[in-house]
Amino acid sequence: MNFFEHQAAARRGSGRLVLLFTLAVAGIVLAVDVVVLVLTGSVGATVAATFATLAVIGLGSLYRVASLRGGGAVVATQMGGTAVPEDTTDPALRRLRNVVEEVAIASGVPVPKLFVMENEAGINAFAAGYSTSDAAIAVTRGALDRLNRDELQGVIAHEFSHVLNGDMRLNIRLIGLLFGILMLSLIGQRVLIYGRLGRGRDGAPILIAALAAMAVGAIGVFFGRMIKAGVSRQRELLADASAVQFTRQTRGLAGALKKIGGLQAGSQLQDRADAEEVSHMLFGQGASLSGLFATHPPLVERIRRLEPGFDGRQLEALEARWRAAPPDGLAEDAALGLAARDAGGPPPLPSADAQVLLTPPMVASQVAAPAADDYRRAHALVGSLDGELRALARQRDVVMPLLVGLLLDADAAVVARQRSEIVARCGEAMAQQAFDLRRQHLAELHPALRLPLASLAFPVLRQRPRPELDAFLDTIEAMVLTDGRVSVFEYCLSKLLQVQVREALDPSRHTRFGRTKATGVRQEFATLLAVMAQAGHPDAPMQAQRAYLAGLQRVLPRDHLPYAPPAEGVQALDAVWGPLDALVPEAKEMLVEALVDAVSSDQRVSVAEAELLRTVCAVLHCPLPALLEQG
Repeated sequence: MNFFEHQAAARRGSGRLVLLFTLAVAGIVLAVDVVVLVLTGSVGATVAATFATLAVIGLGSLYRVASLRGGGAVVATQMGGTAVPEDTTDPALRRLRNVVEEVAIASGVPVPKLFVMENEAGINAFAAGYSTSDAAIAVTRGALDRLNRDELQGVIAHEFSHVLNGDMRLNIRLIGLLFGILMLSLIGQRVLIYGRLGRGRDGAPILIAALAAMAVGAIGVFFGRMIKAGVSRQRELLADASAVQFTRQTRGLAGALKKIGGLQAGSQLQDRADAEEVSHMLFGQGASLSGLFATHPPLVERIRRLEPGFDGRQLEALEARWRAAPPDGLAEDAALGLAARDAGGPPPLPSADAQVLLTPPMVASQVAAPAADDYRRAHALVGSLDGELRALARQRDVVMPLLVGLLLDADAAVVARQRSEIVARCGEAMAQQAFDLRRQHLAELHPALRLPLASLAFPVLRQRPRPELDAFLDTIEAMVLTDGRVSVFEYCLSKLLQVQVREALDPSRHTRFGRTKATGVRQEFATLLAVMAQAGHPDAPMQAQRAYLAGLQRVLPRDHLPYAPPAEGVQALDAVWGPLDALVPEAKEMLVEALVDAVSSDQRVSVAEAELLRTVCAVLHCPLPALLEQG
């Protein structure tokens, strides 16, 4: 199952979730109506109870959904997560950040926010958010302390599969919906706890009503657990498979699962209420639920899928060994030589004018499905960035001038006008800082490193206050338009920043499953293909036309839309993003393949063209690895 099939499955899952929620609500309302009718014998009271129950469930769901509007960071914070500083020097946290940064760059997405649940000794993790722009990954302190680097990488790769495949959106909506159907049970519990003040004769009816609410609410608890189990179990197996595909080794993920089974703390979370609410999102079983209510497949089954010959009795031996001497992840790194992995020099990057060979099916299969070679390339990209430059990308007071510096032009006259735009919106200090960074670090930066650098800087950027971000985005747009022409790179970087920052500022507004068919966006297809063809062959109109027709043949084979490169060049894409992002996953897959047909029609794809392709896919929420080449 590739990314687009996962997205289609997630969309169907969203529909099934609504259906199951409706059935659960109907069951709760019916139970309330029966109780009221038996107690009162009044049809009017029964009707009133129906509307009151629907109001309680609806308002509860709306309240919980509204409380999660802030996205992944809100969920992680509510679970007791502590943000991991970008410039941390703690060895365990630095290792976590290194792994996550490389996985993010290999996946072609912004680096997510990182959290640690410091008070949790069990080995667990989860990913939360509405989109890749507001994603957060949280791990327990037990995972940091007990897992070695390979095992931690396996867990993070598992969580990234949830980030990439649409599972996060489904999971965060599930929290909101389930809170509603649990409302009657919660109300009954609160009344019983705080109803002690009314234990006299007058308080008896209230306590009876509370008990009735809890009894009826048990139906909501039953349905809630069944829905979570049904949604979660198969997705966890798919995430395990995706993690193995990414790391190309089963040792790490299997090792993490064995440590869950062999350590006393397992994967259980201490806060049982919170653990049950997010149990469908966790890497391991976070609450004591089993059988039909289990949100994860049995641990031994998950290990056997990775190591077919595994005997469950081995967990008993591991438990006995680790009871006396619990594993230490960092010590294992040193013993296994994993710590040296970060110390070695990176392989060389391809030259700026290198050509790569791409095929449509190959690229479509790489969307949101990074493999081991993508991880190695991401390691090369991060390692090729100057250490001081990486440190600057993690500093709050430097991140905005650093990104501004990437867009400074080589022409002195244009640069003078750009400086005026920066000063007018963000002040002289930022302008000077951007120019200093350009001179010291950015002028000779390899083209393949520009977007990965922006990805590393993004977690710090989105922490800035909203007014500063608005001024920053206005500055970026003004700089791009200063000379009246927009280069492909200028457009790509500015558009990515616009999309990612806007989505991070208001994540719940920018998430949806597309429903538009390919036939509904013919002109948008034609515009995108024409811009791509023109960008790849700016001085060869005949070759550009052939590239355009090659892409059109794949996506709209029966249409005859003439090649008409827009006069405004790459800026014409502003009108196509909304309609194209609303496509059904199957149509997006065809579009990606059509774009590859266009850029590879002459059998030569430059690094710049591959980066443009990756940027277009990122804006359309089909993330590609940082470097596209056959590994």
